[in-house]
Amino acid sequence: MSATTEIPAVGPRQPCPCGSGKRYKACHGKRAREAERQYIARPFAGLPGECDWVAMREIVSAATAPLRLTGDAADRTVVVCTLLPGALPALVRQNGEIMLALQTVTSTGDPAADLGHTLAAALDAEPGSTVNPGPRPADAPRLQDLVDADAEFPVTVHDGFDYWLDPESDAGSEARAALEEANSAIVPAARLTSVSAAYWCSLGDRDQVRWVLPYDEEPLLDGLARLHAAGADTLGEGTRLLGTFRASGLLVPVWDLVDGTTADEVEEPAATFAARLTDAVADKTPLDHDQRRARAGLANRQVTIR
Repeated sequence: MSATTEIPAVGPRQPCPCGSGKRYKACHGKRAREAERQYIARPFAGLPGECDWVAMREIVSAATAPLRLTGDAADRTVVVCTLLPGALPALVRQNGEIMLALQTVTSTGDPAADLGHTLAAALDAEPGSTVNPGPRPADAPRLQDLVDADAEFPVTVHDGFDYWLDPESDAGSEARAALEEANSAIVPAARLTSVSAAYWCSLGDRDQVRWVLPYDEEPLLDGLARLHAAGADTLGEGTRLLGTFRASGLLVPVWDLVDGTTADEVEEPAATFAARLTDAVADKTPLDHDQRRARAGLANRQVTIR
């Protein structure tokens, strides 16, 4: 069996399907466990639109983005999406288009390698099939090995999961029922156009902006602390920076907006804040007393999103 052949997962005490004569747990099962133990702090670094990858994985309910590959797979059509039915890792449509999902049931310490493993399996899968590649071997490609780093990553946020439906296949009653159920639970969202990777979200009882920022954590906290101490960390009158949460190695600030604020209404304040933040992060002077207090408060104020 060649090194590039997919090795199916079997029981740990069963013979490894590769034909080595060893038990699975001592052969390819061991390699799969080693791969799962790997941890990458910023798994999407180096991909076009790193912050949007994080947002699609952690913030947005329904969104898609085209993905351009390199090498022999450059002519394949791949669409990255937030979620697929049943939290499937990927599927291949009848026309050969690959749908690659970011929000799945299982994940290891390197989501980019998990996705690379899934994408590689999808490239070999038959049209009209679902893709669930099983344990990831240690030598699986990462997304960065397959994706054109110079391509854009334009995200489209959807009102529902209608992108699940294959236009070349008739959806059965079960599929449409699952779609309706999923759509009923969606969190309305919109990607701001004035800045990168900022998303307006409506949670019913409140509206928020969740913004995945590309800065390293320490200078970003310093910058936010400078702005907070100056009363300049808001997105307009009546808004409030709740705190931050970490996602895929990046810090994500969350603002509460005035009730009823639309995505369009926060575009200009977000652009103005982005300019202030750029200057604040670039400022390397030591923090003063008030700024240090603000920084300590931000570091301790971790937001749990829902």
